[in-house]
Amino acid sequence: MKLVSLSHPVTSDWLADQRFRLDPAPYLSGALEARKLLERFPDTVRLDNVTAGHNGGIFNGPKFSRIYLDDPKHTVPFLGSTDMLEADFSFLPRLSTKIADKFPYLEVRPGMTLISCSGTVGRMAYARSDMAGIWSSQHVMKVAANTERIPSGYLYTFLRSKFGVPMIASSAYGAIIQHIEPHHIADLPVPRFDAKVEERIHRMVDLSAGLRARFQAGLVAATEDFFRCVGLPELIDLRWHQQDRDLGFEVTDLRPASLRAMNYAERARRITAALASVPHQTLGKICSNGLLSTGPMFKRIDGDYGHDGVLLVGQRQGWWSRPEDGRVLSRAHTPRQCFVPDETVMVGAQGLPSENGLLGRSMMVTGRWLRHAYSQHFLRVASSDQDVPGAFLMSFLRSEAALRVFRSMMAGSGPQSLHAGMLRDFPIPLATAEDRQRIAETVRRAYRNRDRADVLEDQALALLTEAIEEAAA
Repeated sequence: MKLVSLSHPVTSDWLADQRFRLDPAPYLSGALEARKLLERFPDTVRLDNVTAGHNGGIFNGPKFSRIYLDDPKHTVPFLGSTDMLEADFSFLPRLSTKIADKFPYLEVRPGMTLISCSGTVGRMAYARSDMAGIWSSQHVMKVAANTERIPSGYLYTFLRSKFGVPMIASSAYGAIIQHIEPHHIADLPVPRFDAKVEERIHRMVDLSAGLRARFQAGLVAATEDFFRCVGLPELIDLRWHQQDRDLGFEVTDLRPASLRAMNYAERARRITAALASVPHQTLGKICSNGLLSTGPMFKRIDGDYGHDGVLLVGQRQGWWSRPEDGRVLSRAHTPRQCFVPDETVMVGAQGLPSENGLLGRSMMVTGRWLRHAYSQHFLRVASSDQDVPGAFLMSFLRSEAALRVFRSMMAGSGPQSLHAGMLRDFPIPLATAEDRQRIAETVRRAYRNRDRADVLEDQALALLTEAIEEAAA
């Protein structure tokens, strides 16, 4: 017997394989086709036969009360299912060590495959070396490879391939919020190849993870170098929440631009005063003939990558390692102002004033990201002064000091935006010309490492896909 949709036939055998599950997800996602293809494969093993560790090496965690603190001595960085996709972990919330110590198995270990298992199911990240010491929530499923049986980078590449993702996502249950549990993917068929092929794929992924760690370290080093060179080392470790709160302060120099108390907050004004106490230029002057504005609003016309499609990156994807979930638009109907020049710093410019929100956070567009379009929710900061390159600006604007000043510039009654007049007056400390170029090159090298990491992951995935399709033909 065969049930036929408008474009997708489903056989009765498939229904039996899925225990007569009647929702369309397993049949329209490509999961059944992937399983049937792997059944023709000469050598496969169950996923739970190549994992090891807590609960057999495939596990998430229980629900638990979270207590967030500020002091690094008593906290650990904490990953949610979206946080794990980020390229820069500098702004993760911090979980109390008293809570973290109750769940030691929730610590991320290098080489693990991290899978989002609640909400948007099937997003993945490979745990790199600098993620050791980070804890994860119950919404992140971990797959720990038994490295005596399978290389961890190879297993990750298979799970994130066009064969692995549909099988994982099709296991989701729930009418509103989707979930998967470890037992749903324990029997996934994992294809095996010659050890040389698997090791080659693993080395590509492992090198990619190392480059992503160097990206993170490079940005942190550039920011620390910036503050030391401009004579403000005290702003490296700001400890914002350990300062007195902005209560009961008096302001005598009100400006007609704003009467809002938040725009005159004491802690942010102290940072601004420190920035202005050393040689500096205003952001408005640096960008006088460049960019200092948000992007255009426009009607979105969907496109296709195979033709004239272009990826639209919004604030949600802007800080991910790879903006894979963005909407694809028709290039012909996308305004040219949605594309930005090399080394444009993009600042989250609209949103709610949440402590863990994106408003005021910065990232830079260069390399492989220049081909993308960007939504109006980013503030574009593009220098028009060759002596103050965008990469140098990035080293400062990504700091917590800059973040806190940006968040003191909020305007609006609902979703907040950044006050244009205050942005132009933002003092940017200037190091010597030699220091500026060195710091800028550190940032550029970090972004080249990220681009190279993407290329290596793509090559590993292409090698795996070709090998599977050839072997199953």
